Amino acid sequence: MKLAMIGFGQAGGKIVDRFLEYDDRTGSGIVRAAVAVNSAKTDLMGLERIPEENRVLIGQAEVNGHGVGADNELGAEIAENNVDEIQHAIDSIPTHEVDAFLIVAGMGGGTGSGGAPVLADHLKRIYTIPVYGLGVLPGADEGGIYTLNAARSFQTFVRETDNLLVFDNDSWRQTGESVEGSYEQINGEIVRRFGILFGAGEVRKGQEVAESVVDSSEIINTLAGGGVSTIGFASEDVDVDAGGGLLSRFTGGDPGDELDTAETTNRITSLVRKATLGRLTLPCEVEGTERALLVLAGPSAYLNRKGIERGRTWLEDETGSMEVRGGDYPRRESEVAAAVLLSGVTNVPRIKRLQEVAIEAQDRIDDIEAEREQNLEDLVEDEEDELEPLF
Repeated sequence: MKLAMIGFGQAGGKIVDRFLEYDDRTGSGIVRAAVAVNSAKTDLMGLERIPEENRVLIGQAEVNGHGVGADNELGAEIAENNVDEIQHAIDSIPTHEVDAFLIVAGMGGGTGSGGAPVLADHLKRIYTIPVYGLGVLPGADEGGIYTLNAARSFQTFVRETDNLLVFDNDSWRQTGESVEGSYEQINGEIVRRFGILFGAGEVRKGQEVAESVVDSSEIINTLAGGGVSTIGFASEDVDVDAGGGLLSRFTGGDPGDELDTAETTNRITSLVRKATLGRLTLPCEVEGTERALLVLAGPSAYLNRKGIERGRTWLEDETGSMEVRGGDYPRRESEVAAAVLLSGVTNVPRIKRLQEVAIEAQDRIDDIEAEREQNLEDLVEDEEDELEPLF
């Protein structure tokens, strides 16, 4: 699937930059064009792979290149005021070669969480191709204002996109890890999972053609209908240099054994289960998922059709959905991986909790503001009201 990626805000720009690195390293050909939009000049300067001519600085009149300071209402306002400037950069994208737009943003900050929904609404009014969002939720320990921003942005972003794919930092931050190290690891996990999903179906020179192709239409149909999506992932390393090669490691057999179809099928099914029931990009209840897509990636000799079909059938039973698609994605990698896209999930306790904490934060902010005004009045007013202000 070929995407025009737009990184909005600091987190969005870094993730799109990482996707370009993934493309270069794997030759996956996912990113047809990349644009970064930010109100902070230093964030744009820190990008490494997005072309400089595609880095759009907005809000010069309002914040003079210094960012919006986690004020996502200001971020939305600046995006509205500068949408023509953003569109100018998008005009250079050959949209006839693109299957969809993907707007990537952190939902806890100011520029991305405020501006990404504005841009999504703008693109949907102009283009006929789908406009997807990839939103990153902040961790619960990042502070009340970021939780409030995320809750408000989530409500808006999911309505303005054709589908919102969500990654929850809270599920991926490791205890004791530095913030910078944590974000590097998290961005790597995002790109790895979405890279396999969106890379399926893109045939490159010298690559074997999939037995059961997952092309862009399969992904688009799975994401159709809107709502919220999450991705599961599981992989198993394989030793391609061992005496028995990949075969003996993956099947557990001896070097000279023929391919054990039953064992390979069972291993594939096991990976599908681990991907679905393990750590999702957005934790949720799998049952009730509206649509699903299964992608099995790895050396083609070990992606047997029977295993994929059995995995797909299991996924149908687990989700209760009649719209479960699946296929393989041959890759010359030393692992076999399963990526499971769950689209239209509705039973998401993390979102409910996010909204509850956001409401608490909003009430607290209102109380603090009222208290601040009262404290200031108590400070400046004399008790006998004998002083007169200048005006």
